[in-house]
Amino acid sequence: MAAIRLMYQSLILCSAPRSGSTLLCDLLSGTGVAGNPHSFFRRESLAEYAEEFGLPAPVIDETYLDAAIREGTGDTGIFGVRIMWETFGELDAALDRIHPGFPDAPARLERAFGKTLFVHLSRSDKVAQAISYLKAQQTGLWHRFADGSERERMAPPRPAEYDPAQLADLVARLTAADAGWRDWLAEHGIEPVRVDYDDLSRDPRAELAKVLLALGRDPAIAERVEIRAGKLADAESAAWAERYRREVSS
Repeated sequence: MAAIRLMYQSLILCSAPRSGSTLLCDLLSGTGVAGNPHSFFRRESLAEYAEEFGLPAPVIDETYLDAAIREGTGDTGIFGVRIMWETFGELDAALDRIHPGFPDAPARLERAFGKTLFVHLSRSDKVAQAISYLKAQQTGLWHRFADGSERERMAPPRPAEYDPAQLADLVARLTAADAGWRDWLAEHGIEPVRVDYDDLSRDPRAELAKVLLALGRDPAIAERVEIRAGKLADAESAAWAERYRREVSS
């Protein structure tokens, strides 16, 4: 088999919360050839990463940027990063300060990260996405491992409470975030690799192989990657979705 030419130096996962991005980040990291993507530029995580990098302040400056690139690349040859739409503007402003004089955001991203493959991960069922988001906020449990054990808890356990007003707000915010990425990519003539949450959930290795092929890596690597992330949706989530849709349509 002929060697596959490496076409990119970085991969940006363009997404919104509760879209399956943790699963895809795990998969990409697990290949050993597609970066080590995390939310290095998420405002709520800057202090944690700055401490991890041994930096004195949670500020996206040249030193922080270099540290994030090292961590997000590892020994894979590709810098991987997850960026949520709600914080993309802040990252772009920081890159404009670090690398002034470039005409637009894509040029700044390429200056900082090299030639970039954009992967747009979206979830078509915004009601289910909003329910997942609200329940994580309420219960404090954000992620599980594939075996069902807790992976990331941000607050002490407490029950989830159905709240149609909060769900409506989250549906609107998540819809706007998805549209923000879609419109920005189209505005700049960027055709991303498109990954849908349902496809990723149904056959994660097939979606990973699609990304690896676009990245210029061997897609067969996907078959060997462990699936670490587990689902949080349950019967309560399904009941909430049915109730919310019924109330909205009445």
